[in-house]
Amino acid sequence: MGTPDFAVPTLIELIGQGHEIAAVYTQPARPKGRGLSAEPSPVAKAARAHSLEVRTPVTLKNAEAQAEFAALGLDAAVVVAYGLLLPKPILEAPTLGCFNLHGSLLPRWRGAAPIQRAIMACDAETGVMAMRMEEGLDTGPVLMAERVAVRRKTYGELHDELARLGADLMVRALAALERGTATECPQAEEGVTYAKKIAKEEARIDWTKSARELDCLIRALSPSPGAWCEARGERLKILYAEPVAGNGAPGEILDDELTVACGDGALRLTRLQRAGKSAMTTSELLRGFPLKKGELLDHHRDV
Repeated sequence: MGTPDFAVPTLIELIGQGHEIAAVYTQPARPKGRGLSAEPSPVAKAARAHSLEVRTPVTLKNAEAQAEFAALGLDAAVVVAYGLLLPKPILEAPTLGCFNLHGSLLPRWRGAAPIQRAIMACDAETGVMAMRMEEGLDTGPVLMAERVAVRRKTYGELHDELARLGADLMVRALAALERGTATECPQAEEGVTYAKKIAKEEARIDWTKSARELDCLIRALSPSPGAWCEARGERLKILYAEPVAGNGAPGEILDDELTVACGDGALRLTRLQRAGKSAMTTSELLRGFPLKKGELLDHHRDV
């Protein structure tokens, strides 16, 4: 049971390890692109490529959907970023239970956007956990975990690393369940935080914040949706930047290499994207959009 790209490696790994996949549950096709034609989820595409049955219920709360699920006679259900709530009858249907792969070190960052929130909060490390699902939001006991250092990774890089690690982790957790050797550790009661969905207004850069905070924000939103500011009235996405020494008015361009003053320190902008264009380096951007030393990038203000 999964929907986005993050869930695909786990499905592929389960197939590769010889597990019998009774069915694949995923979110219904959504309108996408300019033509808004309905596009199946990444998990649906991967499942169909392996000739697996794909189910796309809008809800699992009704008796019919629950009966169809129970009729599969499952040993276990593996859930990765599925996006639908699993009610009690679904959680209780498989013999061994339902197991979720979550992209954080629980109980920190329960909820929808754990990878982005970990980077945004400047966390030094994060990871993936295989856990038993309960009715609460990401509250169940943990079977296995892998930790990784965040360093200077973007959301895109960390997402792909955790998706690969998680696929291996879930397969190992299932093997332990199968052998009867799995140990389940309850989550700590302290340190619970919630990873809310990223709101549109959070992506706008406020240059009065410190270079460290903005570096974390930029990497947390790169490549998508992209942190942004205004330059000469045009929206400019910043996809990568390096914190450097520098002083000036917040948002002021300090040199010819697009170093911008922040509330504390400065950021050298190294990867950017203009509206309707592809991502580009600073030198590529400046050739067609010559921002000059002393110019002020738009301050964050109420719009």
